[in-house]
Amino acid sequence: MNETKTMAMYEEKLCKHVSGMAMMLLNILLMLASVAGIIVSAALNMASAGAVVLFVISILYLVLIGPILFCGLKVLKPNEALVLTLFGKYYGTLKGAGFYFVNPFVTAVNPAAASTADLLMETAVAAASSAKGTTTAHATVTPSKKISLKAITFNNDKQKINDLQGNPIIIGFVVIWRVVNTAKAVFNVDNYQEYLSIQCDSALRNIVRLYPYDISEEGEEKSLRGSSQEVSDRLKAELQEKVEIAGLEIIEARITHLAYAPEIAAAMLQRQQAAAIIEARQKIVEGAVGMVEMALDRLSENQVVNLDEERKAAMVSNLLVVLCGNKDAQPIVNSGSIY
Repeated sequence: MNETKTMAMYEEKLCKHVSGMAMMLLNILLMLASVAGIIVSAALNMASAGAVVLFVISILYLVLIGPILFCGLKVLKPNEALVLTLFGKYYGTLKGAGFYFVNPFVTAVNPAAASTADLLMETAVAAASSAKGTTTAHATVTPSKKISLKAITFNNDKQKINDLQGNPIIIGFVVIWRVVNTAKAVFNVDNYQEYLSIQCDSALRNIVRLYPYDISEEGEEKSLRGSSQEVSDRLKAELQEKVEIAGLEIIEARITHLAYAPEIAAAMLQRQQAAAIIEARQKIVEGAVGMVEMALDRLSENQVVNLDEERKAAMVSNLLVVLCGNKDAQPIVNSGSIY
């Protein structure tokens, strides 16, 4: 409990900064002035103590102070941020597109930069290898310490999970997320991208086991196939609760793939086909019974023919065979008396 409270203490704060362009021009002018100071002190042949002091200050600024001040210049594009630390302590977050100058001794921190660089390097190697055939390609990718604040799509791999009824299904989903609190994302978890990936797997299993794949015969249960919107909303809510500590916002969570596992797909297909055939037969029988009833009523009302109960039963049997059969009936013409 105490560890959770300690991690929750890291809240985002804005970093102190000034205009980067103004500081860059000022630093350049001072470095030029240092060069002039060196020339002047050399011209005086170090004849006085003032010339020596001017020479030392000019050398220090030109060689040491000026280059260090250039390290404080930061450039950010839209929807980018830098989390800065000063000697191990959280200094602040730099946000917004622009050219800034901050304390030159601060260090940018992004624990997800290494994994992103590795992924980009693998992609570059694979692309180069496919382009050159079997030639081995080497790629170097420099990890960026900047944190993207854009909406990012995380496409989770298809997984085999058991539903409420214990049936193995193959399911995949996509999550759209973004970083809203950079301090939590950097300091509360080790790697916020890997943390999101693990929480997605966990939340998906927790939600899928609460629903059957399809609606039961009673038709009262909600299912993964029939209630996809509700399943997505519950998945989004559970994910948001889990990644709140990492400073992430879940914008949307949607199921992209849903199917039975291969080992039971054939059996479930036969079950669905059987249910469809039974439902179709029920409709056919209901319609045939109505048509037979209407035919008997019309014959009786119009007094076309008078049939006893035995003949009515035979007529009903014949009509049901004709109306419910899969094939066209072959009529037989009776040229004699019906009796």
